[in-house]
Amino acid sequence: MKSRKNSSSGSARRRVAVMGSTGSIGRQTLDIIGAFPGEFEAVALTANTNWEALAAQALSHRPALVAIADEQCLEPLREALAGTGIRVAAGKEALVEAATLEEADTVVGALVGYSGLDSTIAALEAGKSVALANKETLVVAGEIISRIVSRKKKRIIPVDSEHSAIFQCLWGEQPRAASRIILTASGGPFRTLSRSRLENVTLSQALSHPNWNMGMKVTIDSATMMNKGFEMIEARWLFDMAPQDIEVLVHPESIVHSMVEFVDGSVKAQLGLPDMHLPIAVALGYPHRLDLLGKMGTRRLNLAEIGKLTFETPDFNKFPLLSLAYAAAERGGLVPALMNAANEVAVKAFAEGRIGFNDISRVVISTVNDTKGAFRDEAVTLASIAEAHKEGTKIAFEHTFKIIKK
Repeated sequence: MKSRKNSSSGSARRRVAVMGSTGSIGRQTLDIIGAFPGEFEAVALTANTNWEALAAQALSHRPALVAIADEQCLEPLREALAGTGIRVAAGKEALVEAATLEEADTVVGALVGYSGLDSTIAALEAGKSVALANKETLVVAGEIISRIVSRKKKRIIPVDSEHSAIFQCLWGEQPRAASRIILTASGGPFRTLSRSRLENVTLSQALSHPNWNMGMKVTIDSATMMNKGFEMIEARWLFDMAPQDIEVLVHPESIVHSMVEFVDGSVKAQLGLPDMHLPIAVALGYPHRLDLLGKMGTRRLNLAEIGKLTFETPDFNKFPLLSLAYAAAERGGLVPALMNAANEVAVKAFAEGRIGFNDISRVVISTVNDTKGAFRDEAVTLASIAEAHKEGTKIAFEHTFKIIKK
């Protein structure tokens, strides 16, 4: 496949595989690609089940390959793209093929949950640059991913707004100059509610995030603050920091996306309006910045208009999953994988109306307590992670069923 020259840096256009292109991060990634046609081209797009949206994206961006995880969606997708010359595939193997496509040099990992692990590892092993939005990959397999990155001498550039902020604060700094990471959190829609009042909140309320427009899973995780626990573990692996050196600070305005304290006491912060186009653009454009103000009409930050920035200590009693994440990070091994598996089950059950909001934390905590002993001495391998995920899922279903029966 031929590539044109990049208008700003003089290098070839970056050829991007977007894993999870129909989700929130995937759609915004394609916004960036579409706004900078001289800089990027989409060569592979993937989705889980939304073949209609995937077909529409493919017709607009004309990738070499589209892949759908659900094999039952293969035929309608193939029919929708008949005569275009776009290759269509389905199944888990097809997702890995998209992540390792020869034409791609950059892979955006935007699949949700544990499902993003295989394609991320495959992309790194194939020597691709990875722009990672799937935090669960590092939560369950950070040790393995870190070894691959070191061996392949490749860099993962984070897409999460908080980790992108940290990445930007560390950009150009000397190794080991950072002494502490300060992860900011909006506090979600229930920041001011008591734990008892959370018993009766609805799915609609949980999805009403005050600042960010995200997919269902991430939005619910934000409401429980499990998302921030995941981000703490992700930061531990991305930036080689001990969990005790990563502080979570609630910042309701979501303007300061995170901060880094350095060994001399200086603190750097990255500020911006809540807009995921910015961290995506940083990940795709690195080491150059893209002109989002000029090309996409991105709003400027007006601090005088905002007026004030506030910060609070998180309530660990009201949001016990944040405490659990710190404990899981300290324990290490397969405990984070067990926690992630249980959380996926519990969030799905809440989204389907089968359990209450506070039951999410009850299921996750009970599952980790019931299973972590069985995996205490096992080494972290892909096989052991898969087994821990399977067992964590099974036990979480059992705890969910107990709650439903009450």
